[in-house]
Amino acid sequence: MANLIEVKSLSKKYGSKLILDNISLSFERGAIIGLIGPNGCGKTTFIKILSGLIRDYNGDVKIDGHSPDEYTKSIISYLPEKTYLSDWMKIKDAVTFFADFYNDFDRNKAESMLEQFGLNPEQRIKSMSKGMQEKLQLALVMSRNAKVYLLDEPLGGLDPASRKAMLDIILNNYSENSLVLISTHIIYAVEKIFDRVVMIGDGKILINDSVDYLRETTGKSIEGLFEEVFRC
Repeated sequence: MANLIEVKSLSKKYGSKLILDNISLSFERGAIIGLIGPNGCGKTTFIKILSGLIRDYNGDVKIDGHSPDEYTKSIISYLPEKTYLSDWMKIKDAVTFFADFYNDFDRNKAESMLEQFGLNPEQRIKSMSKGMQEKLQLALVMSRNAKVYLLDEPLGGLDPASRKAMLDIILNNYSENSLVLISTHIIYAVEKIFDRVVMIGDGKILINDSVDYLRETTGKSIEGLFEEVFRC
């Protein structure tokens, strides 16, 4: 089976600063991949390139055989680090917005997740905490029948119990024909669901291997390995 994502010799600059430095990697279907590295290492830039939000880069990016375009946008479900939902919306308005905008959106699945999270459909987004907004956005994003889920720091504003619930939702709502790419700095809370880990530092791929192989060969957890690789 062909790789769902293929990246070759990808570089991206902001002015004179090189953010991604000639990186190449590929991802198969059916995997949950952890994208980890210190702040400013290029994680969000990489995700935005995959999502089609950044177009001025060098190199070759293919998603399901296509360079980022209208087709790839239709098969990618993207959770940005910051909310893009309007403050005036109620939760039920956000659900309707997704249902109207995305043909692959499953309203029943979304409403079930919102109930699981204890979110009131009548509550306005402007009155919600950061953690509540993250729960809402994750429920919406994971309720699409997408091929690629790009989740940028989905756990930042959550308490440990909520993190577990969100990880369960990620695990239970993607298929063997899709992949999930999660950018995070809260490694200890999420590493147990990773199949593969990509570590980025100074714009370069430092590690790109299966979690089982890394644990077996290093004798460390992924968080422990991260601390070793990026020790000051």
